[in-house]
Amino acid sequence: MENTNAKGPILVVLHQETSTPGRVGQRLVKRGHALDIRRPPLGEQLPETLDGYDGAVVFGGPMSANDPDEYVKREIDWLSVPLKEDKPFIGICLGAQMLVNHLGGSVYTHERGDVEIGWYDLEATQAGKELMDWPDKIYQFHREGFTLPDGAIHLAKSEAYPNQAFRYGNNAWAVQFHAELTLAMMHRWTIRGAERFSLPNAQQGHEHLSGRFVHDPAVSKWLDDFLELVFEKP
Repeated sequence: MENTNAKGPILVVLHQETSTPGRVGQRLVKRGHALDIRRPPLGEQLPETLDGYDGAVVFGGPMSANDPDEYVKREIDWLSVPLKEDKPFIGICLGAQMLVNHLGGSVYTHERGDVEIGWYDLEATQAGKELMDWPDKIYQFHREGFTLPDGAIHLAKSEAYPNQAFRYGNNAWAVQFHAELTLAMMHRWTIRGAERFSLPNAQQGHEHLSGRFVHDPAVSKWLDDFLELVFEKP
């Protein structure tokens, strides 16, 4: 007898050779999904359709959604696929900003040059609160923010960057922050990204790591709830 509960793969889009999908990938695998990992900056193509997939996740990277590189433009254009096919989609940081550009919004730098690199307050909107519980602090690693696209539902905000999460349509979701980091990933980011700690409003590396032990349990719980909401809802 055919197993009607079998789960399809999730398309995972990464932007560096050494990048991993972290605990988003780990938890999707634990839920029974295979991961089809593609890296457009390395010349890997994205599928023309998500037929047969259970959804897609586009992760972050050091580039900007405003960069003129051809692969950036192609990836932004490709986002019409999950939107048109109404497949579950999550954009994280750069992935969120690409979705914003695709939807006609803007990706911008803060007027004072402030960044969010470290742990920062997160406040859910009323619409966000109605969906799930949100952590009070969240881990960030970005120098750009985005406007809220027309038709999007605003879900969370922070002081420096008011648009931290939104939903578009039934199945497209965007988050500016990073709930996907394992502890090993955070160690790598604080070493390789240390030069950014001198930017306005950035926290120092020891604050990233010490904050994890205080704030991450709530973030981990939120991530489980979020993945359940996006990929497992009827």
